Amino acid sequence: MIRETLDNGIVRYRFETLDREDVVHAILTRLGGVSQGPFATLNLGHTVGDDLEAVKENHRRVFAALGIPRDCAVSPYQVHSANVRWVSQAHAGTVQPATDGLITGTPGLALLFRFADCVPVLLFDRTHRAIGLVHAGWRGAAKGVVAAAVKTFAHYVGSRPEDLWAGIGPAIGPCCYRVGSDVARAVARACPDGVQITQRKDDGVYLDLPGAVRAQLAAAGVGKVEMSGICTACHTEEWFSHRAERGRTGRFGVVMMLR
Repeated sequence: MIRETLDNGIVRYRFETLDREDVVHAILTRLGGVSQGPFATLNLGHTVGDDLEAVKENHRRVFAALGIPRDCAVSPYQVHSANVRWVSQAHAGTVQPATDGLITGTPGLALLFRFADCVPVLLFDRTHRAIGLVHAGWRGAAKGVVAAAVKTFAHYVGSRPEDLWAGIGPAIGPCCYRVGSDVARAVARACPDGVQITQRKDDGVYLDLPGAVRAQLAAAGVGKVEMSGICTACHTEEWFSHRAERGRTGRFGVVMMLR
């Protein structure tokens, strides 16, 4: 991945594959905003207890740095579901209710999601020029949000899974994600047989959520998957982590847009 510093000290990461395809995207860190305390500094979450004026300014900075008009973005109200929606220009400036995946083929329509340990999945169909973003926590992974996104591509633009590219962004890794056996079983049931997504250490079970998502993408037939390899809980100097920061933290953003 490419790390880049933008205006106001905003730091974003990019996938080279999407750069080559002229897809605007930014996996934003927590750097470059105005929020204080546990939300320092580029918190984009409205529902975490941060000052809403600070959150508004953070959004202004992000869209200014990326050169995207704020009213050209659409976001989901993320609820750890398997709900995926197709969006178009008519949805610009809206928040889509109870949704954890958005797909579009509309140039100039930006998708904005928020994360703090869950897995960001960026999707791209070069043939049909369509993009998608998915928020995959353990609940969404267990419910099938990844497969639902692939099916949404096929339904609306005729995408073949083998033509899709997927990038897995920073998320909590198996080094830090200790879970109960019920969580591990729920995610394992949604993965192909024989895929190892947990490890035992320190008398506990640790879940490889990015690995589970990668396995689900492969099972859905996605042709190429790239991993960021960044653990949010290990690197709270750059990323918000709900687990590492005991629930009192912000949300970093991921933006994606077709030119």
